[in-house]
Amino acid sequence: MREPLITKDTIANPRTHYGSASASTRRFITQRTTGAINIAFLGMLLFLVIRLAGEERMDVVALVGNPWIGLPLAFLIGIVATHMRNGMRDTLEDYLHGRMYSLVMMLNSLFCLLIAVAGIGAVLKLVFWG
Repeated sequence: MREPLITKDTIANPRTHYGSASASTRRFITQRTTGAINIAFLGMLLFLVIRLAGEERMDVVALVGNPWIGLPLAFLIGIVATHMRNGMRDTLEDYLHGRMYSLVMMLNSLFCLLIAVAGIGAVLKLVFWG
């Protein structure tokens, strides 16, 4: 089935429905919230980078394995992956349509999920199992 042709007149007409209003609002709020959390955690990330510069692997494992450092770092990885997914989604929505859009959105979600699971799993392994 062919998608309806979307023109500037369709988008400019407030009586036409172009996308989901609730989903767009939710993504907008999520993007701004995760961005604010990323800014808040930037201090911790800078501390880790400066603190671990030039250190041996054992020192890095000991610092990241500390629950007071590792658990917020795992949380930050999840927030960054969510922010990355939404940001890429906004960019890809502008350029892709139809079946390619659906495929790329699914791949975007899977990639961000893979990054989040791998990063959080690695940090939690250090925190709970050394």
